[in-house]
Amino acid sequence: MINQRRFLVETLTAVGLILAPFILPHLGFAPNTVNRILVWGLFGIGFDILFGFTGLLSFGQAALYGTGGFFAAYLLTQAGFPHVVTALFLGMIAAAVVGYLVGLIALRRTGIYFAMITVAIGEVFYFVEFNPLADWTGGENGLPGVPSPSFDLGFTKIAFSSGWSLYIFLAFWYFIGIVIALRIIRSPVGAVLRAIRDNPLRATAVGHNIHGYKLTAFVIAAAYAGFAGGLLGVMQAFMPPDAFMFHTSAELVMMSAIGGTGTLFGPLLGATIWLFLQDFLQAALGLGAAWKLVLGLIFVLLVCFLRRGIIGGIVDLYELATGKKAALRAAAEAAEAADAAGTLESSLVAASAPQLTLRAREGDSYQGPILQATGLTKRYGGLAANSDINFTVNHGELRGIIGPNGAGKSTFFKMLTCEVPPTSGKIVFEGNDITGQSVTDVCQLGLTKSYQVNQLFSNLTVRENVTIAVLAAVRGKFKLDLFRRIDKVPGVTEQVNQTLAMVNLTARADTPVAVLAYGEKRRLEIGLALANSPSLLLLDEPLAGMSPRERVETVKLLRSISQGRTMIIIDHDMDALFELVEKVTVLQEGRLLVEGTPEEIKGNPIVQEAYLGGVLEQ
Repeated sequence: MINQRRFLVETLTAVGLILAPFILPHLGFAPNTVNRILVWGLFGIGFDILFGFTGLLSFGQAALYGTGGFFAAYLLTQAGFPHVVTALFLGMIAAAVVGYLVGLIALRRTGIYFAMITVAIGEVFYFVEFNPLADWTGGENGLPGVPSPSFDLGFTKIAFSSGWSLYIFLAFWYFIGIVIALRIIRSPVGAVLRAIRDNPLRATAVGHNIHGYKLTAFVIAAAYAGFAGGLLGVMQAFMPPDAFMFHTSAELVMMSAIGGTGTLFGPLLGATIWLFLQDFLQAALGLGAAWKLVLGLIFVLLVCFLRRGIIGGIVDLYELATGKKAALRAAAEAAEAADAAGTLESSLVAASAPQLTLRAREGDSYQGPILQATGLTKRYGGLAANSDINFTVNHGELRGIIGPNGAGKSTFFKMLTCEVPPTSGKIVFEGNDITGQSVTDVCQLGLTKSYQVNQLFSNLTVRENVTIAVLAAVRGKFKLDLFRRIDKVPGVTEQVNQTLAMVNLTARADTPVAVLAYGEKRRLEIGLALANSPSLLLLDEPLAGMSPRERVETVKLLRSISQGRTMIIIDHDMDALFELVEKVTVLQEGRLLVEGTPEEIKGNPIVQEAYLGGVLEQ
């Protein structure tokens, strides 16, 4: 999913780290400042995976930074542990374990509530470090005497004591950290994390256990924080108590924002600018404590004018210089114009569209109805959205659902896909009672849905969108293949290409979703539901907002993809719906009014009078 030469970024990073000691001193950087930048940069890699790639803003990273640092420092200073590197890894493990426990609590909420929980947890850790655990952490005094790393090779001893010699040690671990992070974000797990950042609702709907992946990102960030905290103690020969303080978390957030989130290198660049300006404002200009005010103003200006950070600004300038953005805008305008005029190239013909291979599932041998709802009722207080609906769909059936606005169609669909739990009633899918199960679980069973309002991953390309859905199909709802390349997952590439071909988006595969025409977005919406290769596909108004030509072609598409699977469709385009489906269910005020073939529904006087205004011809 990331189009770049293998190992190019890693190679450039290694070259940059090798050249830094020869270049940075001429730019006014002291060795200690460069070492601090590396520690902050490593700390920030984990935070960027959590925030920049997963969209979880945590203000409690200092708690994990301090946990790893003090655990390692305690082993090295109080417990007499002789191995510095081993102590660093033990501190990292301790931070990861604490991160797991904290994540179980914090991730029960999202958005601002998640951020506030992390603030509160950070303050709790700060209090505990200064009071109940002061005998172990040193309280206000911290833990002095943290030894420097050294290696006895038998014939010689290598010591990394301070300055540029310690830089070699820190640069090595930063390089290892960035290599691991790059592998993670290029893996299937990294792809799912980006999907969660863009649209967690859809990531769940295509079959991913987003809570498990969020917790994974939190633990990864905690591990990076813990290891960086240990390096802080080694670098200073002293583990300071302010590692636990809120301002440590705040500075990490600001450094990442300055450099650019979602880049991995943003925190390193942000730390470089932050620490250089801090030293310059304090020493060269003699501002004393006022440096915080000046640096705060600089931060505000950078965020206002470079919303994607400095790296994002550089990318924007590059795209402007190469004309990439102008080309995308022109392509988007041309696609919209063609879509409106009904002149988009059409190849949505049932005879030529490729077919996805249906996944083998446990319920495939079930001989009864594929879906059966009994007594399905949903109440919101005293309001009944659906009342006592009995609904049965057989294998291979194309079923339509109609009814005026307010008839309860969308609520009914949401109950069938387990987005909304019924107040009472039972839902059986392929012989399995799925009442009360999660959206993710029923998607894995083979029941998926497209949305009335497009739910896409707008910041990703068309191919990346489909890949997210296919990964859930071939890997299951949760898998920690952190170091595996996406193209090495069996079946992914083939199924992505087949899905793109089926919805006529192969030519637009590498186009950002944000610049697609509306009709193309609707086809992609169907494609995301289709990519899981479901045995039952629910489509909520798939023809909504389309031009007449697009509607004709989409009906052909729906006929094509219905081969070998069952479909239930809600739509207000009665002509298209009656042409497509074999049986129609009519809802009125949340109740099932009548069912029958399209011809029977057209000729039903009650339906004509109550729903269609008597306009259907018999």
